Amino acid sequence: MLTFYYHPTPNPAKVALFLEEAGLPYELVPVDTRKGEQHAPAYTAINPNAKVPALVDGEVTVFDSNAILLYLAEKTGRFLPPDTPAERAQMLSWLMFVATGIGPYSGQCVHFRHYAPEPKQYALNRYDFEAWRHWKILDAHLADRRYMLGDQYTLVDMAVWGWARMVPYILGGEAAWEQLPHVKRLLDEINVRPAAQRAEALKERHAFKSVVDEDARKALFPQNARLDS
Repeated sequence: MLTFYYHPTPNPAKVALFLEEAGLPYELVPVDTRKGEQHAPAYTAINPNAKVPALVDGEVTVFDSNAILLYLAEKTGRFLPPDTPAERAQMLSWLMFVATGIGPYSGQCVHFRHYAPEPKQYALNRYDFEAWRHWKILDAHLADRRYMLGDQYTLVDMAVWGWARMVPYILGGEAAWEQLPHVKRLLDEINVRPAAQRAEALKERHAFKSVVDEDARKALFPQNARLDS
């Protein structure tokens, strides 16, 4: 039985989608990041980065959502491209593009757009620009192919889906979709899949803290303590 440490945010959502698509049995363990549960010693023993998600498979522990996707794909032999050097290179390139570009820049864009105190114009401009740049690269890539790796639905599409669900929140509103029509097409296609609907419904299983109060800010943004010292 897999143990899946989960919070209803983009990176855990990707893993939830894979688990549901593959029909793998798993125990879901909620980690309420706004309550600071990701910093508990019991969790950091599993994920030293104190982020969500993490996955335990018997004696195997995997953290980082993209590493988990790759681990599960290789474990099951599912949602991978054809096993050729060229296809694997494309898969790894785009998976790492999501891991090192889409995720980090989108996350920082969210932080400075919605949470950072003023003055924040310089930082927001930087991360908004970079988030848009990365999303437009994805959109251009999808312009002439159904899925990220061509005609086959793979783990890379799942990685994109986790973040694409949040594009209006990341980039400043529903109008963002006007500039990302091909990403929106992919998102809409995945959203109607039963596995995606089950993955989305996981957040209803637990009463995760929804407000960002002072305690939540301390848990989410521990770096701010340096400003108060």
